[in-house]
Amino acid sequence: MPAAAANPALLSPETANEKAPEKFKVKLVTTKGDMTIEVTRAWSPNGADRFYNLVKIGFYDETAFFRIVNGFMAQIGIHGDPNVMAKWRSANIMDDPQAGQSNKPGYVTFAKTGMPNSRSTQFFINFGDNSFLDGQGFTPFGRVVDGTPVVGSLNLEYGEAPDQGAIQNQGNAYLKANFPRLDYIKTARIVP
Repeated sequence: MPAAAANPALLSPETANEKAPEKFKVKLVTTKGDMTIEVTRAWSPNGADRFYNLVKIGFYDETAFFRIVNGFMAQIGIHGDPNVMAKWRSANIMDDPQAGQSNKPGYVTFAKTGMPNSRSTQFFINFGDNSFLDGQGFTPFGRVVDGTPVVGSLNLEYGEAPDQGAIQNQGNAYLKANFPRLDYIKTARIVP
């Protein structure tokens, strides 16, 4: 069953607008093990709210870590159902001002294009000290507080080879056919 049929909220970005708690945790059950991200809303209010709402509707379930650059970061957040991604592709949020946190190892940040206010659904986990991103609108909204070894064990053999346009248009079918050993988030859930 397509994801959108299982949860119609996945097709309605405009309804995913709840304010997140000031702090909350999200458990990612991945193909390599579990990790927990602790989100601090004060760091990136728009980013935290977006992440909270995406997790609540199950957006990240069965999504691939499609871009992993050794020493830099692991990126995820293109939904496996192209119909869902079509609704979210341009559902961008406003940039957040830098609040003192930095793109250090284990910190989690929404990806964006080179344009202002271009964050949507993709996020990355920093592997290294990527503080050079801090002044470019990449404001971390959380950090990995449990399961750090899982991050380091993600399969990075494909690097940046998967084509983001193809993932958006063909979904997980494209990834499974061409990059069968990618790691995935099985489920992402808010936990106490």
